[in-house]
Amino acid sequence: MKMLINVPETVVADALRGMAAAHPELTVDVENRVIVRRDAPVEGKVALVSGGGSGHEPLHGGFVGPGMLSAACPGEVFTSPVPDQMVRAAAAVDSGAGVLFVVKNYTGDVLNFDMAAELAEDEGIQIAKVLVNDDVAVTDSLYTAGRRGTGATLFVEKIAGAAADEGQPLERVEAIARQVNENARSFGVALSACTTPAKGSPTFDLPPGELELGIGIHGEPGRERRAMMTSREIADFSVHAVLEDLNPRNPVLVLVNGMGATPLLELYGFNAEVQRVLAERGVAVARTLVGNYVTSLDMAGASVTLCQVDEELLRLWDAPVRTPGLRWGM
Repeated sequence: MKMLINVPETVVADALRGMAAAHPELTVDVENRVIVRRDAPVEGKVALVSGGGSGHEPLHGGFVGPGMLSAACPGEVFTSPVPDQMVRAAAAVDSGAGVLFVVKNYTGDVLNFDMAAELAEDEGIQIAKVLVNDDVAVTDSLYTAGRRGTGATLFVEKIAGAAADEGQPLERVEAIARQVNENARSFGVALSACTTPAKGSPTFDLPPGELELGIGIHGEPGRERRAMMTSREIADFSVHAVLEDLNPRNPVLVLVNGMGATPLLELYGFNAEVQRVLAERGVAVARTLVGNYVTSLDMAGASVTLCQVDEELLRLWDAPVRTPGLRWGM
């Protein structure tokens, strides 16, 4: 596989150097692998810190900025960051109002953020944590006990980030983050495998003419493999899988998310089918976001995330945001 890299060993550091050059509004510590809002710490404001393996961009570093994260910790490709990164990030952004760790439910992330929380509290930083586990495809996977954390991470970081920017206290920001996670569900489909720089070849075998229903964002196995389906058929399967687990009484936010290699032409066509299914099921749509936000390197495919919202959550979703990966209202 051909890749636009120098050598696999420096791919994350090279990307961070490029990010620093493109976004002077961020402080990017390439050596220690921490990305921070340049204006941090913001007096009186709860800080949000997240992180995970690289390869899911713009998650998480692309969501650092006003209205979302205060800092992010990128690990090596598909590898959790280490506790020292998280503690360094928390110390850089803590104003005294506390720090919320947003943690996707993968074993390495959970263990390392738990350890980091203990270390940060030893340094006098108040820490709260929220676990994102929205993927309905499978329970227990290669890297996970319980459900995987996927597309809802974007909703948690955006909505809780807006609450923090309003000056809401840590306990309330944490409660809002949990409310978002509890009301969000996702389902992903792979049309091709992804290729990590270190391996240089597909991470799993997906024969031509087949797709994987319920794929994880690291290429973890899903529910089943089938012969290739149409966009309409994939939307039927994916949305029904989500709605089997989520029975929204309020309008929903819709994220039609590309896995990295699926062009917007196809994603918008897929969104049309997702919207059709939701209309047929009587689900009201409040807002829709289409694009590559929670990716898996060069995997072709898409995921659907629905998040039921009340008036407050919708207001926080609509609040201004200015990050490399998501921006409006500023």
